[in-house]
Amino acid sequence: MHQMHGVGYAEYSRNLKKRLSVEKEREKSYEKSQRVIQDVERLVHR
Repeated sequence: MHQMHGVGYAEYSRNLKKRLSVEKEREKSYEKSQRVIQDVERLVHR
């Protein structure tokens, strides 16, 4: 948690603003990875 987001788990669980920020970053990262997967699948299935 700390390496990826710069926030330790204790702080993450205590601070709502930090938690929301981390979750937004995680959601963006997930969406980006899904786009990459779709691109790779598209290339494989040509």
